[in-house]
Amino acid sequence: MPVNTKAIKRRIRSVRNTRKITKAMEMVAAAKMRRAVEAALNTRVYAGLAWDLLVSLSRTQKKQLPLLQIRPVKNMLVIIITSNRGLCGSFNANIIRKTSLQLQNPQVMGQQMVVNKKLAANEKIAIDVIGLGKKGAEFAQKNNFNLTAAYTDVSDTPGINDILPIARAAVTDYATGKYDKVVVAYTDYQSTIRQEARLRQVLPISEQDLEKMIEDTGETNPTLPPRNPELDIDNYLFEPDKTKVLSIILPRLVEVQILQAVLESAASEHSARMMAMRNASDAADDMIKELNLNYNKARQAGITQEIAEITGGAAALE
Repeated sequence: MPVNTKAIKRRIRSVRNTRKITKAMEMVAAAKMRRAVEAALNTRVYAGLAWDLLVSLSRTQKKQLPLLQIRPVKNMLVIIITSNRGLCGSFNANIIRKTSLQLQNPQVMGQQMVVNKKLAANEKIAIDVIGLGKKGAEFAQKNNFNLTAAYTDVSDTPGINDILPIARAAVTDYATGKYDKVVVAYTDYQSTIRQEARLRQVLPISEQDLEKMIEDTGETNPTLPPRNPELDIDNYLFEPDKTKVLSIILPRLVEVQILQAVLESAASEHSARMMAMRNASDAADDMIKELNLNYNKARQAGITQEIAEITGGAAALE
């Protein structure tokens, strides 16, 4: 019996050490989450105003700029945003599962409103993947998708410089006709305990897709001024003209969309990791209580056995 109690004591000590680690990781994730959530909420206003401006400017310009042209989809680029590390609950699993299910039927994702031409049901769509995070790159490699690039050095507080190479590559490749559609797969931050995996179209730019993306991002920071969805563009003068202004704004808008997706994913990742570590700490507490109970039972059983042996020996001497 002493051997069993020693083993239980070692187990208790091990679980306590694990709980210290998970508690520290929870605190670190909570600090990162606060910064990430604040950044995601603050940029939602900018993303909404950028969309309002785009809609107002592009209503009469759709056929003059390559980023607004809608073509039959034969080549598609998917930008999947995941984390570099695990220990964040179902964060990576949800976005990978969502992307995998969508890519199993690319014809549905490839349907676009193209005049006088529809995508054939048996027509194949070539899919390239850009992995933003190690888990997304591993997913593409394991499922035999063409991984064109992998970005694994994005900081915990991503900025515009982190996504510029991806956004510029997507804009250039779409404008030159290499891709007919660009989709971003990200995790939308809803609350500390709720994050939702989403796939959204980035290119070609369409009012419906942009409006849905802005609506899906949820509420903005309540301390910031509200959006103004009705911009009276007719009261403004554009130099040299609207087409020139739009040709400059459209690439910036793509950058804003991808940055917003990265910020939403960062906030979701830190929230998921904080909750996962909190659950692990709570599970460790429950395990310690159970082990302490087992230790006390084993110790009491040992004492009872010793008393019984002493009593039996004393009775034998009488």
